[in-house]
Amino acid sequence: MKGQILRVAVPSPLRRCFDYLPPPGVGMLRPGIRLRVPFGHTRQVGVLLELPEDSPLAEADLRPALEVLDPAPLLPEELLELARWAIRYYHHPPGEVLATLLPVLLRQGHPASPARCSWWRATGAGLTALAEGSALDRAPRQRELLTILAAAPEGLAAEVLSRDHPSSGAPLRALGDRGWVERVEQEVAPLQPPPLTPPPRSLTLNPAQSAAVAAVSGHLEAFQPFLLNGVTGSGKTEVYLSLVEQVLHQGRQALLLVPEIGLTPQLLERVRSRLAVPLAVMHSGLSDRERLSAWLAARDGRTPVVIGTRSAVFAPLPDLGLIVVDEEHDGSFKQQEGFRYHARDLAVVRARRLNIPVVLGSATPSLESLYNVRRGRYRELSLPARVGTALQPALELIDLRRQELQEGLSQRLLERIKEHLARGEQVLLFLNRRGFAPTLICHECGWLGNCRHCDARLTLHRGRRRLICHHCGYQEPLQAACP
Repeated sequence: MKGQILRVAVPSPLRRCFDYLPPPGVGMLRPGIRLRVPFGHTRQVGVLLELPEDSPLAEADLRPALEVLDPAPLLPEELLELARWAIRYYHHPPGEVLATLLPVLLRQGHPASPARCSWWRATGAGLTALAEGSALDRAPRQRELLTILAAAPEGLAAEVLSRDHPSSGAPLRALGDRGWVERVEQEVAPLQPPPLTPPPRSLTLNPAQSAAVAAVSGHLEAFQPFLLNGVTGSGKTEVYLSLVEQVLHQGRQALLLVPEIGLTPQLLERVRSRLAVPLAVMHSGLSDRERLSAWLAARDGRTPVVIGTRSAVFAPLPDLGLIVVDEEHDGSFKQQEGFRYHARDLAVVRARRLNIPVVLGSATPSLESLYNVRRGRYRELSLPARVGTALQPALELIDLRRQELQEGLSQRLLERIKEHLARGEQVLLFLNRRGFAPTLICHECGWLGNCRHCDARLTLHRGRRRLICHHCGYQEPLQAACP
């Protein structure tokens, strides 16, 4: 069959796309737009992925799409190609992969326009009435809400007030009728504005940092993965910021990926203190409206820098010039449910397709990255020393043989814990595989529990009070263990 066929990726567990006809009266469509299509007995929002010339189905068997939701493609061809690669590589249904690229509201069919929200704020007359107090003597609920709004000069979102004060609707309307509060509609602000004061000049880089910046700067117009292997406190973030500055001077955008939400505010403040540009933040802690506004701002080029967790690797950046993956070894870059992907690997693939550099930073690089360095696929940049006067922490290894232990803790460790607690400091104890001992050791003579037949390590079966070798099955009583 010849003609315009719409091959649509519909969110479903089926590993295929579905063919439809265009809605009546609609002209030529382009891949990347959203369509509302009939799917079984339901209606779904899918993404137009291809416009094939033929379909394996007869024209009479094809159903027309119900509605075109976008006048122009939401997803650029670059992201569509990345999605096609992910579909093949991760063997995942195309509809679910394409849905991952979109914010929740766009998946549900909402218009691709900046979200707006309602805010309540106190007026000058309201502040005067609150100061005088007499007019609110017989309206304690109104007084309480007006006091809350007076403490927030910029106002509070209507959804926040309704969540924290469920019965605030009628008092707010009454205050509005009296002109003491006003309701304003404004766009959800996904961007972190630049600081009011000019940002300080960049710090002086040490020789190792300067060499790393120079190496990446020489490949800003070409694809090259860099592994920035720097010890903790070696100034990796300063290297990131110096590179981002160079990319911004070229009029391009930069994407910074962090493994966890908890690291986002820290990096955000560092970037805001250095770069006088709007910043967009993308992570799961945002509301659906905030995520949509940040996504649209990135797509429209209104934000030169995007900071986010693993899902931000799909941010639609029309002029992306640099990708940075901080703490690249962290397992949080792996999506563990639904569409399972690794954001670090997708960042490398995206950089290769865009012909731009990607910087993977870590103090403890992953084995995959070290292997790629050895194979010549990645280039390693080293930051071997801490910046400034910072020193490496002192490490002390305690031999537990012939040591008297209290609940597995040596006397030396307990003494050091007491010293720190006496100074009002804190102590962190990290337990490796709580409740499991990989090695049986005699603290009197240093004997290690090895199997007498295959020399593998013995493990203790507490319920049966026996030592068991999981390699050959040998067992012996616990009391006969130490010679």
